[in-house]
Amino acid sequence: MTNRPAVTASTHDGVLTIRIDRPARMNSLDAHARTGLLDALRTATGDPGVRAVVLTGTGRAFCVGQDLREARAVDGSEAMADAVRAHYNPLVRTLLTMPKPVVAAVGGVAAGAGMALALACDVRIAATSAAFTTAFAGIGLSCDTGISWTLPRIAGRATALDLLLRPRLLGAAEALSLGLVHEVAADGEFDATVRRAAAALAAGPTRAYAAMKEAVTFASGATLDAALEYEATRIAHTGASEDHRLGMDAFLAKRTPVFTGR
Repeated sequence: MTNRPAVTASTHDGVLTIRIDRPARMNSLDAHARTGLLDALRTATGDPGVRAVVLTGTGRAFCVGQDLREARAVDGSEAMADAVRAHYNPLVRTLLTMPKPVVAAVGGVAAGAGMALALACDVRIAATSAAFTTAFAGIGLSCDTGISWTLPRIAGRATALDLLLRPRLLGAAEALSLGLVHEVAADGEFDATVRRAAAALAAGPTRAYAAMKEAVTFASGATLDAALEYEATRIAHTGASEDHRLGMDAFLAKRTPVFTGR
């Protein structure tokens, strides 16, 4: 039995890097890993010193979803559903509602719930060697971890259903063409590309970012009038922020703003 943590977290200049660290198991998620990941994300949510989050994995996988060795030992379908409710649902909800930007750094395979976790992040950067697959149908399961909500909104209903019903391995270039990732970096430049993107987000107007995420999520299930009114409430909220004042002062003085995240 090893005491090695399944998930590690480290902070540098406002960027919290959360790393799934089970390379021998392709960063699959057993109960220990799911709990550690959820704890790390919840800590990031409430930490004012964290202004951007990077989610990544160790080795040749980002995350291949549920640890099937553990799942095979689970007694019954209700236990599986309980795991979804206790861990996977809170994980994707925390990512989608995190009041700061989250970058998925996909340096390898993202499969099943692992792909779903990447899709729940705000910015997705893939290495050239990365690959994606929904995987669920291959083991006779429906989908989870919010992918029924995120994938159609990213790629459209028809493409989402095709990828779910006929899972295949998508390379980084195809994932980029479908909008599943925003940027592809050569393997040798991947880490530096992620660092630059995360640093830029950490230096940005954190409260405004949070309000934008809230507005987009709200609008996805709202009427036009309701979405417009909600935008007005977010403008009022961010208009009272220190970052808004700093941004306006910098704009009028024709200089680059230095935001504080407040």
